Amino acid sequence: MTPLRYTGTVIFASSCAGCGQPGPSPCRPCRAALAATPTPPAHRGPHGQVIRAALPFDGVVKHLVVALKYRNHRRTADLLAAELVRRLGLDRRGDGSRADRAVDVVTWAPTSGRRAARRGYDQAELLARAVGRRLGVPCRRLLYRHHGEGHQTGRSRWQRLLGPQFRVRPDVAGMRVLLVDDVVTTGATLAAAVTALGHAGIVAVRAVAVAAADHEVAGSGAPILVEQGI
Repeated sequence: MTPLRYTGTVIFASSCAGCGQPGPSPCRPCRAALAATPTPPAHRGPHGQVIRAALPFDGVVKHLVVALKYRNHRRTADLLAAELVRRLGLDRRGDGSRADRAVDVVTWAPTSGRRAARRGYDQAELLARAVGRRLGVPCRRLLYRHHGEGHQTGRSRWQRLLGPQFRVRPDVAGMRVLLVDDVVTTGATLAAAVTALGHAGIVAVRAVAVAAADHEVAGSGAPILVEQGI
């Protein structure tokens, strides 16, 4: 980052997405705090599926995600995608060796069209494309929301457990898919997306999120992943 200089005073063109301090983003203390944040264990989602995510939605992680989602800190997607890949071993097999195209395509659980239009982007798409670049895997939109475009924020827990409805683009049968989201609360959105992909003929889905809200998922700080062979 190149600072702007004016009458001897350094004026930074950006601020840290984690703490708001002027300068590079994230700043050194926020990077250290992120590195020290543990990856929680997996838990069961609302319908029995295994749910994991890379980080708890708390502290500096929460600030980074909120900056990406609501304050146009789009470059934060690259940092969070790197954490997602590294912490969940998305580029590794179960034995720790490097995976060789374990998935055919990366996609995302889209936000509502209204919110994407207001922000000018879909944060889940930014994350998915950053993950795809790191894995060397194509990223394509496979899912579309319909019948209840509302977002999860502000809804009751019962409403959240219903989840959104998705339709899937044609000609996806036989694919292995990595499904990406930003924050998981109840897990209903990922579960609905996995179900829709399965009905469309996807043979395997690994659904991951950057962060999980600990007060919503199984009463614990769980990173979120819905992994299903269909």
